[in-house]
Amino acid sequence: MTDRSTPLYVVLNRSGDEFGEYHRFLDGHPCRTVYLTTPGGLPALDRDGATEVHVCDSLAHDDLLPLVREIADRHGTPEAVFGQSEYDILTAARLSAALGVPGGYGLDLVRRFKDKPAMKSAVGAAGLRVPRFLRLDDAPSAEAVVDALGGLPLVLKPRAAAGSQGVAVVHSVGELRDALAGVDPEAYECEEYVEGDIFHVDGVRRSGRLHFVTASQYVHTCLDYAHGRPLGSVLLDPGPERDELTTFADRCLRALGLRDGAFHLEVIRRPGGELVFLEVGLRPGGAQVPFLHVDLYGIDLFAEAFRAALGLPPLWQPSEPVGPRAGGWLIYPAPRELPGRVVARTSPGSAVPEVYHEELPAIGQVMTGPGSYDEGCGIFRFRGRSAAAVRAAVHAAMEVYGLRTERAEQAQGAGEAGEAEPHG
Repeated sequence: MTDRSTPLYVVLNRSGDEFGEYHRFLDGHPCRTVYLTTPGGLPALDRDGATEVHVCDSLAHDDLLPLVREIADRHGTPEAVFGQSEYDILTAARLSAALGVPGGYGLDLVRRFKDKPAMKSAVGAAGLRVPRFLRLDDAPSAEAVVDALGGLPLVLKPRAAAGSQGVAVVHSVGELRDALAGVDPEAYECEEYVEGDIFHVDGVRRSGRLHFVTASQYVHTCLDYAHGRPLGSVLLDPGPERDELTTFADRCLRALGLRDGAFHLEVIRRPGGELVFLEVGLRPGGAQVPFLHVDLYGIDLFAEAFRAALGLPPLWQPSEPVGPRAGGWLIYPAPRELPGRVVARTSPGSAVPEVYHEELPAIGQVMTGPGSYDEGCGIFRFRGRSAAAVRAAVHAAMEVYGLRTERAEQAQGAGEAGEAEPHG
């Protein structure tokens, strides 16, 4: 007989690595867990300790709702429904609302973090600078969009996607007209293009205050990565610039109504120094951000995100003031020619001493798709004496690292090996 007095948590999972080990995040907290997982997420789960485990081909709301209702009938209403992926946060909130779940993130909060116009409206209403933007629900003409936003260039982006998926920078009315013709206007927005350096601020808020926070400057951009360039970032040293960014981020999060949760927030600093909010996720950052934070600070941002959403106290506590932690990361996208077989690559580890971790594609490995931030063609993490030293090391690694691929279908014959492209 199930003890319904023990809290029940329903978890939507896609992560097959250590950041999907929810039993570890619970740290002995007595509860019942039901996992709804993709096949790839199954290896990380504590199947023996779970109340139920369901392997699902789809984690879409409409596919999960009947199953979650059955789970509630068997075990009682969950205390929380949790999804850590960007793709599952809104689904978890919608399931919670349908079941009358008392805990977890509310639907209104999640929508402010998922819908970019709602996000910028909330931040802008607090007096913070956001890009000028326009919803496209009424399918305005390209000329009307340009007039409303004050000129070109402009950025066309999906309202709910992440990782620069579907994002386009347009430089003419004709380009914008063509781009608008190919998208669903209800799913897109358009905003001013803001020139400047891009930063990301990562951390955890508890009880309406910053519990942990760092600030980093990007090397290249997420949009660059989508177009074939490497992507990385460097943690900022303690000081006025870091303080200004983290204070700005905290004000943005307060405007969005986040009291408890992990976040990954992006900010642009314009050439004159003005900070402009870009966007934010109600989750830890991707790529190598969570790994670097475990390595340098001993904080598992995914564990803290899970516990914050469930209302459990944080695991990470600063035993002393957090001192300098100079570090950074760099990742490479898949080759442009797909499918592509790796025929040669170099390791920057021996030439760049700040590289303390690297993952290289195997010789002969075939790349069949663009991959993700976690499945590229080279992953590197750095430690150094200062942000300047780490930044120099990242650029040195881009100079040293080389990758050569050939079209996979030609590999058995004479084949034509592609020339290594400059990565910097």
